[in-house]
Amino acid sequence: MAAAATKMVKNELLSHSDDDDTEENFSEDGDWGDWEAGVEDGDGDGSESDFLCLFCDSHFVSCALLFEHCRVSHAFDFHGVRKELKLDFYSSFKLINFVRSQVSCFLCSIWFLYVLLVFPVMQSFSVDVKDVNFPWDDEKYLKPFWQEDSLLYSFADDEEEEEEEEEEGLDREGLMEDLQKLGDLSIDDVSVNKDVTLISNKQSCVDGLVVVNGKDEEARVCDERLAGRNVRKVNENYFGSYSSFGIHKEMISDKAKRTSDMTEAYRDALLKNPSLLSGSVVMDVGCGTGILSLFAAQAGASRVVAVEASEKMAKVATKIAKDNKVFNDCEHNGVLEVAQSTVEELENSIQIQPQSVDVLVSEWMGYCLLYESMLTSVLYARDRWLKPGGAILPDTATMFVAGFGKGATSLPFWEDVYGFDMSSIGKEVLEDTARIPVVDVIEDRDLVTGPALLKAFDLATMKPDEVDFTETATLEPIESETEARLCHGVVLWFDTGFTDRFCKENPTVLSTSPYTPPTHWAQTVLTFQEPISLAPDTVLSGADRSGAIGTEESPASSIHLRVSVARASEHRSIDVSLEATGVSLNGQKRCWPVQIFNL
Repeated sequence: MAAAATKMVKNELLSHSDDDDTEENFSEDGDWGDWEAGVEDGDGDGSESDFLCLFCDSHFVSCALLFEHCRVSHAFDFHGVRKELKLDFYSSFKLINFVRSQVSCFLCSIWFLYVLLVFPVMQSFSVDVKDVNFPWDDEKYLKPFWQEDSLLYSFADDEEEEEEEEEEGLDREGLMEDLQKLGDLSIDDVSVNKDVTLISNKQSCVDGLVVVNGKDEEARVCDERLAGRNVRKVNENYFGSYSSFGIHKEMISDKAKRTSDMTEAYRDALLKNPSLLSGSVVMDVGCGTGILSLFAAQAGASRVVAVEASEKMAKVATKIAKDNKVFNDCEHNGVLEVAQSTVEELENSIQIQPQSVDVLVSEWMGYCLLYESMLTSVLYARDRWLKPGGAILPDTATMFVAGFGKGATSLPFWEDVYGFDMSSIGKEVLEDTARIPVVDVIEDRDLVTGPALLKAFDLATMKPDEVDFTETATLEPIESETEARLCHGVVLWFDTGFTDRFCKENPTVLSTSPYTPPTHWAQTVLTFQEPISLAPDTVLSGADRSGAIGTEESPASSIHLRVSVARASEHRSIDVSLEATGVSLNGQKRCWPVQIFNL
């Protein structure tokens, strides 16, 4: 439906391109015919799949990845705005062109505040969004701001609007029933469970209500139903997002020009360790297109169970397995079977005995390693299906941290914009990023400290509750530095290992480090509220320093970090807390307030 609407709007827009009464195009020498030709022909060396971020210069191979980047890195949730403001296809089309024509990086925070604050105020006064004139309502925004903007004719291709509206309608009915029950409760006499841990998040803790005038059980059941419905909705959105072919294309083609890139690391682990795979039963958790399952079948596995929760991708994986003659059913004599299910509900989809799997493989890693919270599902599969002593690939995951300098921020750009000093904007942007984690590629030349180990996971033995952790690390300045440098924050990344514990013939490592070619995970950037001046001992020794530690007058000799990562109450999100302490050469310390980031 949305794809048809996309084609219709393109044709309609083109029909207006020769109309003298139409508003002047954004580009003075714009050629509508060229734009249409680029859309229809799909030429240009893949330019039809080159999507440019609405706010920065990042390029993506799919709309889904672009919008996820905008949400995570720029606090702009395009789909959330569409839903909250009830924007139809045409209004969304205008919105993209409006943002393209107006955007400067500092507007990211304005968008966030607009959606978070302005719209709730409108709702509180019962303002119908249909009666509101938005800045992008002008008809001129039906014309592409850029002639070759792939986003305009692709952003709605994968949507199934009618089905989503029906599902949301059902959810609203159930939600209203639950809210009605909550509304009937009296709050005259409330006692609170003192053992409840308060969670700093917009959603309430499921176990937060205990006694409400004798109706605690009804409140708890209702609260759990609300939370369960939220989990299901988040899961639907999460698994639905992985139905985009663009995501899987980027993940498969994530080529880092060395053997430890994502797909090749998994391929080497599966194909170059014959003693591990030959005749084995393999389970692939979150198989996507089934590429890892295909490697396992190629390596000689006797049975491959590919588990995929996305209905669309499960069908795709099935078709690919059949096309490659490895699918197993009554009509095909292969070894690979696809189960459309979450791993927690796998027994409802196929016949499989507990602890019957020899090798468990999964590409489960998210931004900052733990975003998406898929690791808990992998550990569930390990405990439920893997044989004692069976192999899990990868079997280690390690998080690292380092400090970054000014070069990794947008400050240098704003300090010289065509010869003009716009550093005031850069400072605003930096203040905003001190509240929002940013996923971006950081170059090693922009690091001002050496790397430090933050957390090491042994995936073969760790417990599920160890996914949440608090660890400390010490950042030391680079010894070759001859002067103090400002550390503006920290960058997090991870390595996953296919060690010789299981991959005896060919162990390998997949790294997302700033010191290696970039991957689609990039790195996760956490910006300090104020930069910390840092210098090697060789620079600090012998000098008489005065002033607060971490200032340019009295640089720190090291930075001690305390980092906590925990699954947020919002399903599949994580909360990260960051505490920094500057330590002088003589051991004096200065602590900065804790910062909380939600990813």
